[in-house]
Amino acid sequence: MAHPDDMEYGAASAVARWTRQGKEIAYLLVTHGEAGIDSMSPEESVAARAGEQEASCRIVGVDRLEYLNYPDGLVVADLDLRRSLAGALRRHRPEVVIGINFRESWGGPSWNHADHRAVGVALLDAVRDAANRWIFPELGEPWSGVRFALFSHSLDTTHGVDVTDTLDAGIESLRCHKAYLDNLGADAPDPDEMLRSTAAAAGPRLGVGYAVPFELFAF
Repeated sequence: MAHPDDMEYGAASAVARWTRQGKEIAYLLVTHGEAGIDSMSPEESVAARAGEQEASCRIVGVDRLEYLNYPDGLVVADLDLRRSLAGALRRHRPEVVIGINFRESWGGPSWNHADHRAVGVALLDAVRDAANRWIFPELGEPWSGVRFALFSHSLDTTHGVDVTDTLDAGIESLRCHKAYLDNLGADAPDPDEMLRSTAAAAGPRLGVGYAVPFELFAF
């Protein structure tokens, strides 16, 4: 993910299901989200958001959290980012990678954040980079074990996860990002209302009460 709270806007409910099933999950954040709170300096924001993200991880059973330290708001899908992501893939050796919508829009006239767009494209490229021993050979042994990538909030969702039993954990994980949500003021969504309504809308597609939809890319 690009920022603290990106996972919590829905996908964390699926993470809570997976960790309860015994799956190992690690979070990799490209930035610290230091440009996301207007009322705080970047240094203050880093400290506040790091603590909130750690608390959010604990709620959904994640105990591995790593940052790549790219500048918030200025991320580009270049070779440096691909190298960093490929290195993380070779370290963690995942079977599945998870991101947030990297398409241009959230729907209608909206425009997606530049960091989301850059990280999503670079992540897909980095999966192939990590599998090729001749690309970034200085990063260690290749990893070709990624089966697929999932992106939440895409406009072209093809798969979903039943979160009927873990939606509440996902809601609480988003509530942890209090400094960020408070900064949004009147525009801040209510975590329960927003996540419950979107999960309820997706649930019938899977024949369940609540679901998180994803766009899937296979490798």
